Parts: sequence; structure tokens; C-alpha cells
Amino acid sequence: MRCKETMNKNKTFQNEIKSYIVRSGLTMTETLRRLSERCGWSPNLSNFSVRLKNGTLRYSEMTELAEVLGYEIV
Repeated sequence: MRCKETMNKNKTFQNEIKSYIVRSGLTMTETLRRLSERCGWSPNLSNFSVRLKNGTLRYSEMTELAEVLGYEIV
């Protein structure tokens, strides 16, 4: 079992990413569809949700996600 602090950080990460998706005016499904078309991501929504929940997105994936949402990581 993972420690409570790690679980809380992952939940914060997940909520922050979801809030950026909502602010961009997209749904999770639409975001994933765009990532699939532009960047070759798997269109599997449950896989994406699990990766958000676990905080296992790589930096390169985060930059692609930011780009699709209209953000830039600096």
C-alpha cells in the first residue's frame, strides 16, 4: 500500500490536470481524442484516467497535453 502522502499528491495532480482540461473548454474524451490524433496517444479513456490517478504521466506527455489544451510549460 502506498503512503498517504503520495496518494494525496497524486489526487492533487489528478484534480489539477482535470481543472486545466475543464478550463480549456474540453471534455476528457475530447482531450484524449486530440492527443490520439496529434500525438499518437492511445484513445483508451480508462487508461488515461488511471495514469492521471497514479500520477504516472511522463514530462514529454505533459508537454503534449499542455499543447493540446492551449498551454505551454515554462
